[in-house]
Amino acid sequence: MKVSVVTPTYNSERFINQTITSVLNQTYKDWELIVIDDASSDNTIEIVNKFIKEHSNIRLIQNKKNSGAAISRNKGIEAAKGDFIAFLDADDLWKPQKLEKQIAFINEHQCDVCFSSYDLMNEEGGPLNAQIKALPSLSYKKLLKSNYIGNLTGVYNAKTLGKITSANLRKRQDWLIWLEAIKKSGKPALGIQETLAIYRVRESSISSNKLNLVKYNYWVYKKGLGFSTIKSVYSLITFLFEHFFVKSKQKINLS
Repeated sequence: MKVSVVTPTYNSERFINQTITSVLNQTYKDWELIVIDDASSDNTIEIVNKFIKEHSNIRLIQNKKNSGAAISRNKGIEAAKGDFIAFLDADDLWKPQKLEKQIAFINEHQCDVCFSSYDLMNEEGGPLNAQIKALPSLSYKKLLKSNYIGNLTGVYNAKTLGKITSANLRKRQDWLIWLEAIKKSGKPALGIQETLAIYRVRESSISSNKLNLVKYNYWVYKKGLGFSTIKSVYSLITFLFEHFFVKSKQKINLS
């Protein structure tokens, strides 16, 4: 059963080497990696092409102009040939047994959507001694309150659900993919408690997170899901409560 790994990139020369290497190091070998470059102006494409020369299961799609993560990710999904679709951003990492353990878990539990816990690292790749714990079971109703799936850990069954793309939002479009996947499945997503990936906390994103929280999450409800203004505002209030008072308990400090 082939897994298609979708990796959007934009000016990722500092990290893309490590990210691709973490896919190459997977103990599960039946995969393809689709890198979608969003008109990078640095050496990202040159680095990716070096890998392509040595590995036939790595492909590169190049956007002619900068189009955003949603369009890039959707192109990767549309080009995917695998039975399962997984996502890995160009600055994050997978642990070696990530795919092997997830595919075995999916087969054992007959679920359509699977995700896992993950560790946190700083921008330079140093450990933050913290992890985000996955919920054992995640319903559509619960996911609607806040995005509980770390995108770098998620896998969905494209054979049973079809290819799921997202609305063209600049941010949070991955949340829409997981909402649609669980809705289509009719079954909850299942979370593996073990940490199978490492998320890079970028300094450039920390300061803007709180400001973007309201705006981008509102657009998920309003534009992405087509809710009315009143329902979108109500959903946003529910999200803020869930995010600050419930979801925050997922983070476990290990030091």
